[in-house]
Amino acid sequence: MTATDPVPAADPVTTEARLRDIQSITDTALSRLDDRELLSELLVRIRGALQADTAAVLLLDSSSGQLVATAAAGLEEEVRQGVRIPVGRGFAGRIAAGCQPVILDRVDHTTVLNPILWSKGIQSMMGVPMVAEGTVIGVLHVGSLTRRLFTSDDVELLQLAADRAAAAVRSVAAQADRVAATALQRSLVPSALPAVAGTEMAARYVPGSGAVGGDWYDVFTLPSGQLCVTVGDVAGSGLAAAVIMGRMRSSLRSYALETTDPAEVLGRLDRKMQHFEPGALATVLYAVIAPGLDRMHVASAGHFPPVIARPGRSAELAGVRRGLMIGVAPDVQRPVSTVPVPPGALLCFYTDGLVERPGELIDDGLARLCRAVTAQFPGTACAAVMGALVGSEPARDDIALLMIRRQVLGEDDAHA
Repeated sequence: MTATDPVPAADPVTTEARLRDIQSITDTALSRLDDRELLSELLVRIRGALQADTAAVLLLDSSSGQLVATAAAGLEEEVRQGVRIPVGRGFAGRIAAGCQPVILDRVDHTTVLNPILWSKGIQSMMGVPMVAEGTVIGVLHVGSLTRRLFTSDDVELLQLAADRAAAAVRSVAAQADRVAATALQRSLVPSALPAVAGTEMAARYVPGSGAVGGDWYDVFTLPSGQLCVTVGDVAGSGLAAAVIMGRMRSSLRSYALETTDPAEVLGRLDRKMQHFEPGALATVLYAVIAPGLDRMHVASAGHFPPVIARPGRSAELAGVRRGLMIGVAPDVQRPVSTVPVPPGALLCFYTDGLVERPGELIDDGLARLCRAVTAQFPGTACAAVMGALVGSEPARDDIALLMIRRQVLGEDDAHA
């Protein structure tokens, strides 16, 4: 046998033993590690079980359509150099595109895209797709510095490891996304409401028990003295929705400085989102309250109308005409409604997590909200609404709630 001859395949007994070993490792020993440690340790064990010199994981970045080197054993330079492989090209790209194992008995520029692989002296490679919930999320591959024939048993062994790795990666990604989305969302919800003469304000924000979404509210003043209020909900959940929410909030603030017309602000926001965030959908309500606080001009992009409670009267949904939500159609002009705000009136802005319940008509939730809102101090009103509509049950969806009350002339803000 010469140095260039393929190394004989392992016998079935050895392969079966390695399969049992990998199963034992992934089901028992590695179960005590967190998911990040599991992935690193699993690569080391895979390399040993398959008698390979290198093992690496490349994860799919769906936004760019590229595989990104994420973890490695014996091939750390792939990760350190930030290797990226387009799906469909090269060794790993073919595996991801076809969702099928690939074995290479020759490693050079004609078979692999990453020059690190052939410059390292790898002679043979085997790779399999990493699949989670029916979707390819990456590629796991191993390599040998000597020529060898990888067998179907080797492929089965590597695929089993890839399935375990995919579960670990999905768990890590979900946890990281939730932490990042929660941090982003909390950073963008006002930590303190602005002090505006003649008003009192209070707010509540409660994250849902499921995936974090894209709910937000914002309150700010313009140089003209007008008070602006926005509340919205980006379709979807997780980090992607939270990132879009952050971009929308920032953009809306910028457009608010350019025009006081709430419909124009929403129109510009919609054009921006459809161009830069195609496919994103959101409901947004934007209100501009006059410096005298006696009236509010409102435009709605598919969002629920605010509730208004006037002194001595039952609360009701404000007469706000509803326009199309953000992201549905180009060049949509949304109507502007003017709502009188008498002294002592309380305005309630909210997202759908407060009023929607599974199996219940939305009108029932809105009616329940109207019954809970009364013309009182905003902090007390927030407590009453959350008690009536949330109670002791965990929120299934994010809830944003904002109360603004116009003070009566001569009234102090001791109860704000």
